[in-house]
Amino acid sequence: MERHAFRAMGTEVELLLEGADSEEAGPAFARAEAEFERLEAIFSRFRPESELSRLNDRGSLDASPELATVVELALAARDRTAGRFDPTVHDALVAAGYDRTFEELDGSSDESGAHPTGGGVRVRGSRVELDPGVRLDLGGIAKGYAAERVAALLAPVGGCLVNAGGDVSTCGGPDGGWPVGVETPSGTITLALKRGALATSGSDRRRWRTATGERHHLIDPATGRSAESDLLRVTVVASCAVEAEVAAKALFLAGEEAAAAEADAAGLPAVLVTTEGRTRLAGGLG
Repeated sequence: MERHAFRAMGTEVELLLEGADSEEAGPAFARAEAEFERLEAIFSRFRPESELSRLNDRGSLDASPELATVVELALAARDRTAGRFDPTVHDALVAAGYDRTFEELDGSSDESGAHPTGGGVRVRGSRVELDPGVRLDLGGIAKGYAAERVAALLAPVGGCLVNAGGDVSTCGGPDGGWPVGVETPSGTITLALKRGALATSGSDRRRWRTATGERHHLIDPATGRSAESDLLRVTVVASCAVEAEVAAKALFLAGEEAAAAEADAAGLPAVLVTTEGRTRLAGGLG
C-alpha cells in the first residue's frame, strides 16, 4: 500500500494506492496533487484570481467545463433537497464571519447578521449567470467533485482511495473494502467501503467566536445563519462523493428524526451523531 498526503482546498488530503509499486505511485501521486491544485484554482472563493471569484465579481462568465458542471450539480442538488443544499450561501457565510480562510480566522471573527440565500443562477451552455447580488460558494461540492476526479485519475495505476478532509472517493481496492473510521462519542465505527464514496458534514470542526456567540460554516438557507440542529455530525455513504456531500449536508439540516427517516427511506447508509452525544445508525446500518 502506497500513501501520499498534502494540503489542498483548505484541508488535509490523503491518497492511498493498492497494487502499485513506488515507481508507479510517485508520478501518479504527483499528477493527483497537481489536479487538486488546478481544481482549487477554479473553485476557491478565497483566491481573488480564481474562476469562481471572477464569476462572483462579474455576475456572469463564460466558464470552464469544470465550473459549469459543478454549478449545474449544485443547482440540481438544491432542487432535489428542497433548498437545504444551496450554493448561493456565499454572502451568508461572509455575514457569519467566514470571510477568509479558516486558518486566517484564528478562532474569532466579526459577523453582520443573517443574509438571504436562494438567488437565481442559470447555466446556458458554458455561460453561468447570477442574479444581481448573488454569489456562489462551492466549497463542499467542489471537494467531492475533486475527490472523484482524482480517484479516476489514480484508478489505472491501482485500487485507490482519496480522502479530501472527510470527502472520500474510491475506485477498486481491497476485497473486503476500504476500512474507513467514523468518529462517534463512544468510539470509532469502522465502515467497509467496498465501492462508492463517503462524506461527513458537521458543526463541530469549522467553528469561530463572534461577539454574539459561536458560529460554524454550515449555513441553513432557510435562515441565512449558521444552522441550529440537534445533530452534531452526519456521515453518509453514497454512490459518489458529490452525492454523499449533498446528502450529508441535507440530512444535517433536517435534524435527527427527519434525517433518520429520510436515510431509511432512501436506503442511504448514515451515521448520525447528536448534540447530546448519542449515535444513531440509519439507512440499513446496524
